[in-house]
Amino acid sequence: MKGAAPDKLDRIVADARRAAETRDQGYREQALKIYPWICGRCAREFTRANLRELTVHHRDHNHANNPPDGSNWELLCLYCHDNEHQRQLEAAGGAVVSGVPPGEAATHSPFANLKALLGDRN
Repeated sequence: MKGAAPDKLDRIVADARRAAETRDQGYREQALKIYPWICGRCAREFTRANLRELTVHHRDHNHANNPPDGSNWELLCLYCHDNEHQRQLEAAGGAVVSGVPPGEAATHSPFANLKALLGDRN
């Protein structure tokens, strides 16, 4: 009977993963039917060839909140979706980003000397 507990746990985990995948497919398919295939942040357009790079973002960050009208969703490209979640984490936790403490503005300007570096090109 020692093997019964791990088997049961494996089944529970597998069932939970299947349920999450089914739920994800359901709202993704709905969102792709409702909204144009354009990133809601950067306006990048998608076709069937690159549609896998377009994600469904839950505005309230609750993946179980999937109203049929799509009011909790927005389509974002992979990059904008990652950026949105990173901003949410930083806002919630006050994380230090690139050595800049929360509430302080970055002072480094990477393009400040660009004109001098390029020289006179006229």
